[in-house]
Amino acid sequence: MEQITIKEIAKLCGVGVSTVSRAMNNHPDINQETKLKVLEIIKEYNYVPNNSARNLKRTDSNTIAVLVKGITNPFFSPMIGVLAREVKKKRYSFVLQQVEEDEDEIDVAIQLEKEKRLKGIVFLGGMYIHKEEKLNQLTVPFAISTVNMGLPESMKKGAVISIDDELESYRMVNFLCDCGHKEIAILAASREDASVGKCRLDGYQRALQDHGIQYDDELVVCTKKDVNTYSMENGYEMTKELLDSGKKFTCIYAVADALAIGACKAIFDAGKSIPGDYSVAGFDGQETAAYYHPSITTVYQPREEMAEATINILFHLIKKEPVETKRIFNARLVLGGSTRKIEK
Repeated sequence: MEQITIKEIAKLCGVGVSTVSRAMNNHPDINQETKLKVLEIIKEYNYVPNNSARNLKRTDSNTIAVLVKGITNPFFSPMIGVLAREVKKKRYSFVLQQVEEDEDEIDVAIQLEKEKRLKGIVFLGGMYIHKEEKLNQLTVPFAISTVNMGLPESMKKGAVISIDDELESYRMVNFLCDCGHKEIAILAASREDASVGKCRLDGYQRALQDHGIQYDDELVVCTKKDVNTYSMENGYEMTKELLDSGKKFTCIYAVADALAIGACKAIFDAGKSIPGDYSVAGFDGQETAAYYHPSITTVYQPREEMAEATINILFHLIKKEPVETKRIFNARLVLGGSTRKIEK
């Protein structure tokens, strides 16, 4: 896609080039409404300022960028380590970029691609559905890891590496139902989530349905917006809300291990026991889940293997070599001391 110029930005906004420059540099001598209009057009067309645009004429750099949405989530730490190691093995530079919760990771990637002259991009977390026109704005190969999304058949420069979150969530809740639990609360992602959080909630609902258990929306507690989404703090606050509601339940299924550990503390602080009073299950298979007491029953994702596959597939795409562009890994249920069977 051809880079838009500052003159074209000015024309679209109905202002002079100097006004566009003042808006970009946050000068005080510009009308606020005009400034917002200019910045909106700049964002819409992914305009790169002249100093960055000049860099486009230089030779490409051997740089791979890893964009992480939810960088505070400890789930990603070992994956980032593997990606950094494998990139450096191939004598490429490694750039790690955090994507905020309210940011569009594609917009961030487009801007970074132009500024750093990237050879490839890895997305960790975040996206689930993006329009083909938006993805086509990326001009370098990319690999989406940990999110099982569909890519258009015509998309030859992208790949997806993940587990089947909906299926693995179904298997976990199916296990809990087989243990005799009928009132299973879920610590879910936000209602607006269209990514792995939604997939795991869908798996929860399907498992309940297959066991003839009525879905109860009051047993669905969503993450707090003012707290890091997949954090122990969020799990604690969500479980405290659930306990304070007086709603009857025998088990909590958290869509991330960090949420599950936070849930355990809230239960202990309420003077209850695990798994005696409540069973708790998580998802992801983080190391902290194994060393917590009691150890957390969870769904283990082979994160290191997924990261290795992600970078290998990306380099095949960069070299324009034939490669499988969708790879779904199997997860496995790890039984811990946080769950128990109850009388049916």
